[in-house]
Amino acid sequence: MGDLQGLNLDLESALGDLITVTSPVSPGYRRQYSTGSTDGVEVFHSTPRFVRDTSKYWYKPGISREEAILFLKDKAPGTFVVRDSNSFPGAFGLALKVQQVPANVMPKGGDPQVELVRHFLIEPTSKGVRLKGCSNEPVFGSLAALVYQHSITPLALPCKLSLPQSDTPDVDVVDARVETPNSASQLLAQGAACNVLYINSADMESLTGPQAVAKAISDTIAGRAQPPKTTVVHFKVSSQGITLTDNKRKLFFRRHYPVNTITFCGKDPENRRWTQKPDDSGFSGSTNGTIFGFVARKSGSSTDNACHIFAELDPDQPASAIVNFVAKVLIGPGRIIKTSVS
Repeated sequence: MGDLQGLNLDLESALGDLITVTSPVSPGYRRQYSTGSTDGVEVFHSTPRFVRDTSKYWYKPGISREEAILFLKDKAPGTFVVRDSNSFPGAFGLALKVQQVPANVMPKGGDPQVELVRHFLIEPTSKGVRLKGCSNEPVFGSLAALVYQHSITPLALPCKLSLPQSDTPDVDVVDARVETPNSASQLLAQGAACNVLYINSADMESLTGPQAVAKAISDTIAGRAQPPKTTVVHFKVSSQGITLTDNKRKLFFRRHYPVNTITFCGKDPENRRWTQKPDDSGFSGSTNGTIFGFVARKSGSSTDNACHIFAELDPDQPASAIVNFVAKVLIGPGRIIKTSVS
């Protein structure tokens, strides 16, 4: 994603504190491996910036399979650890406590809690990591990105991963100074931001929901004989709402959408992608990113809406993570933001 370090310090101060976690697992726990080329691929090259780095809590490189089982068997479903695989050098083992034994697994007898600890292999690829043997699993740019996405939706796993709130003293303790925000209020106080490609804004009259996102995208694509002027924007979510800052002031300087005006946020229901080659939009590489958008009431109106659409720029900052973060933090007493991530 172009420059994911954000803007300069003065501008970041004006926007407030951001979560821009860039530190990987401590150097002693990094792994490099070969995937058929001479260049090593470093799995922990970045972590999702929409949450604090929790890898110190769940990445336990030195524990054995048996130690993982012993640790997890009495834990709640969704509890997990990731360790270095001894059988497959360069790969990782994911041990996960599940609610029930899969139907296609024959019980082996013995402790039933042990049977509820399931094991999955995370294999390296030339572009990142993925769950081995799962055709519906994408490749993730980092191990942290894989874990974070599976904490949102299980995909091929039996259940979602439950991100730990602190380190556990009974399994391979490492430095646990970073705390994970465990409530919407904490996330609201911290906010989060990254760069995305701003595509267009379209009037929707009273339309909202996924239909509004789909219509805005269709109308924009239909008019690509005269393509919209796109620009890279700093997309910040906080307790005040969503703030867009045009990094190069190409189309605007800053736009703010108060939380009480935002009625929907979601990915394109038709799963379309935005393809664009390098130009003066503010990024140096081409993009083929998933399209998403949010709907907000126009200023001074109680019925007229506008839909603002974007494309993801970085696989480590996918549209699904952004949409889910909006859903998670823009929640107040008696009010829930509707989202769509399918």
